[in-house]
Amino acid sequence: MVNRHALRVRAFQLLSPLIVRVHRDLRCTDIPRSTSRLRIPTRAGSVRCTVYRPSSPPEGTAPPVYVNFHGGGFVLRRHQTDDHICRFLADRAGCVVVNVDYDVAPARPFPVATTQAYDVTAWVAAHGAENGWDGTRLAVGGHSAGGNLAAGVCLTARDTGDFSPRLQILDYPPLDLAADPESKRLYGPRSVITPALSHFFNDAYVPDLSTRSDPLASPALASDHTGLAPALIITAEYDLLRDEGEAYAQTLRAAGVPVTHRDFAGVDHSFTHAGPVEPAKEAMELMAESLRKAFA
Repeated sequence: MVNRHALRVRAFQLLSPLIVRVHRDLRCTDIPRSTSRLRIPTRAGSVRCTVYRPSSPPEGTAPPVYVNFHGGGFVLRRHQTDDHICRFLADRAGCVVVNVDYDVAPARPFPVATTQAYDVTAWVAAHGAENGWDGTRLAVGGHSAGGNLAAGVCLTARDTGDFSPRLQILDYPPLDLAADPESKRLYGPRSVITPALSHFFNDAYVPDLSTRSDPLASPALASDHTGLAPALIITAEYDLLRDEGEAYAQTLRAAGVPVTHRDFAGVDHSFTHAGPVEPAKEAMELMAESLRKAFA
């Protein structure tokens, strides 16, 4: 049985110095913010979403749609920290962006978040006509834990055939929760994600050790990766999760999935939010360019 009070105390101890604050030069305040709110039903309860719309949508046709999942180790509920990326992608890729405020652990452990992520995306794919987007031109993506959820959405969508994402964007994702964090290589002198922090995230999100090899908890451990959506995988040189992102890129390529993998030098986990500014902007441009190509 998970001691939730103990987890909350431990969370404060571990996370208080690591709460991501978006760098002031990455906040995209120059891009007009046109948003609305939706509540989308799922098998694990309704989910709040913020919908971003492009300031200059294409004429005569509904814009495509991108579903975004925030990071936070499956325990921090901070979808608003992706505001800058949602603004940027709506503007530069000319798409609607649905930013998903999914439930988090330990109060709502696995598989709640992955169930909500899939059901929200399926709803977005099916309800474009009444909401002003083209649900047949859909992509998914996320940052850190959100990248894990996006990868799980693509695995499930392939198996169900409910919809076919045109792209998955996996931004420094954790993809193997079954591996002992102590076995993962540390690259930086003061890495953002430490083995102790990774242990905490895993214990809160998937307390049952036997469940951590489930492909929806650890997409890297799926038995079959053929037929998945094309992927953009972004890794960071100093990140504890770097190796599993690189390995997933190789796994997808071996399965015949088109993959663009970019490892950004001199940066750590969360760099697309906390900086440094120049590589963060380059990564965001890469996301927008990849979406434009996928939607074309």
